[in-house]
Amino acid sequence: MDSTLRRTWAEIDMDALAHNYETLRKRIGENVKFLGVVKADAYGHGSVQVSRLLQESGADYLAVSSIDEAVELRHNGITMPVLILGHTPKEEVSELIKNNITQAVTCRAKALEYSEEAVKCGGTLKIHIKVDTGMSRLGYLCDGDYFESGVEGICEGCTLPGLDAEGIFTHFAVSDEFGEEYESYTKHQFELFTSVIDEVEKKLGKKFKIRHCANTGAVARYPETWLDMVRPGLLLYGYGDFAQELGLKPVMSLKTTVSTIKTYPAGTAISYGGIYKTDRKTRMGVVPYGYADGYFRCLSNRYELMTEEGPAPQRGKICMDMCMIDLTDKMNVDVGSEVEIFGKANPIEHMAQLAGTIPYELTCAVSKRVPRMYIKDGKVYEKELLLRG
Repeated sequence: MDSTLRRTWAEIDMDALAHNYETLRKRIGENVKFLGVVKADAYGHGSVQVSRLLQESGADYLAVSSIDEAVELRHNGITMPVLILGHTPKEEVSELIKNNITQAVTCRAKALEYSEEAVKCGGTLKIHIKVDTGMSRLGYLCDGDYFESGVEGICEGCTLPGLDAEGIFTHFAVSDEFGEEYESYTKHQFELFTSVIDEVEKKLGKKFKIRHCANTGAVARYPETWLDMVRPGLLLYGYGDFAQELGLKPVMSLKTTVSTIKTYPAGTAISYGGIYKTDRKTRMGVVPYGYADGYFRCLSNRYELMTEEGPAPQRGKICMDMCMIDLTDKMNVDVGSEVEIFGKANPIEHMAQLAGTIPYELTCAVSKRVPRMYIKDGKVYEKELLLRG
């Protein structure tokens, strides 16, 4: 569905995405595979468009969180390998096999039911075994007293009928954090992971084709963890301190326009609750960007949107569909003027810091009613609105 409204929109810079991929590819070298994480609609950037570029650029794998996300890619011409990181009901195994989708296996129960279903439908399901080395979420427990039983469980999963254990992986919990404690924890996770792999391969008498554990923090800081494949997330989209250090570019810019301007006398209460009152004669602009678009209400009266004349403080409580910005000192900003919410001139990292969160949450929060404009060579070549047509 196309949008004809110039209300609030996200610009997705595909040239920046291509630059980030090429930069990261050069960093890891030719002998390490590249997995692009495109779950949650590529963190709000558009999974089909991002996957298409990665496929054309020569990436090796994609990762999603569910079978619905994986099948969406298949239905839109994405033929490269896709790994589902999350849960898939056993009833969907035939669909996984039909669409050549790889499934993460995180415990004995999953391995058994996936094997049973694969045998029933007469096919083979490609799997990647997940090891819990300290994230304490999904995966075979292998630390401490669980090492032997974890190894045995993984070996069992790798030899069940109907399953093809192509890969094995784990997830680092603090690889993006600084400090001796965090570095020690990450190194422990990596050492445990490699010990598990060594023991499993020894018992099975064969090696995994793909061993992977390096997320964004590890790609930036721990080259020894790259192994056969890396899984950069935040880095691919050009956000965070590591991205800046590596010369990567932010892919998404969120923009809006000024829809109304009114002038109020000193002492005028602005928006719900009257938490802000003008302290002078104030030229106040209304922009069609509110919490239903993804603007966290906790940022009320705390954030600044970027105009052509510089930052304009947001005033009063953020509403569902709009908010107010102070334009008193920006007389050239008028109705229809473009305003950047975050992007190249107004870094998303600042917004994330004020909101007490990470850039991921902000890009994922950009709602489906905000159209995405895909830009290449400075021109919009595709528009997408996720609302039902």
